[in-house]
Amino acid sequence: MKNQKICVIGCGNLGRSIVKGLLNKNTFDSNHVTATRRNVDLIADLATEGALVTSDNCEAVRNSNIILVAVKPYNVGKIIHEIKGEIRKGQHVLVSLATGLTTEEISEMLDHKIPVFRAMPNIAANISESATCICSRDASPQETKNIKAVFDCVGESLIINEELMEAATILGACGIAFVFRFIRAMIQGGIQIGFDANTAKQIVSQTVKGAAEMLQINDDHPESEIDKVTTPKGCTIVGLNEMEHQGFSSALIKGIVTSFQKIER
Repeated sequence: MKNQKICVIGCGNLGRSIVKGLLNKNTFDSNHVTATRRNVDLIADLATEGALVTSDNCEAVRNSNIILVAVKPYNVGKIIHEIKGEIRKGQHVLVSLATGLTTEEISEMLDHKIPVFRAMPNIAANISESATCICSRDASPQETKNIKAVFDCVGESLIINEELMEAATILGACGIAFVFRFIRAMIQGGIQIGFDANTAKQIVSQTVKGAAEMLQINDDHPESEIDKVTTPKGCTIVGLNEMEHQGFSSALIKGIVTSFQKIER
């Protein structure tokens, strides 16, 4: 990937997270990473870390092989209309991070038939811990491998069928907010039973991190790990049962489904 050049068009929160992740991983030479935003002052820190920073999207495309479009869905058509004159078949691959726009719709906006990808990372990309789902259209196995390698720089990525991309958006991109809300509630509970906020945050953050890593390393079902902690008549099972009585799992599932229904409209 050292010979590849990449631009990220529209470096808001998600775009800048990806650029930071790419720079931290050193898979790309820093001068092969271009970040764009209308107000470049807002991404000046990326320049100090080695990225090329510009407000000129066409210039960014001319200097890149891989184009990441990280703007809101309603701005994708405008951006593609702006840059498509610079896109060359056989030279460029386009990756959209926009929710709800299919690869077919994006391909129809282009003058040339080039490989088009959709990717849905989350904001943990800036610490190289994103969960990213990817699908493609008119892409070769090697091109797919290259794009997966891009997002492996910012966490873990997997290739899925396009019909699951909206569900992936909810579970991965929205899901990180759901996890933060759970962590916040755990911290508030910790404060109520006696900890100061910083200590509670430290305990809860490490507990959540440890739980996630156990699932990944042990490749086990969460309920199996729960069984190891719930002793008869113990405080863990009492707490779990009370949470379920209050609708904990049901509320979480309903939240996920409601978010999915919103994105499907």
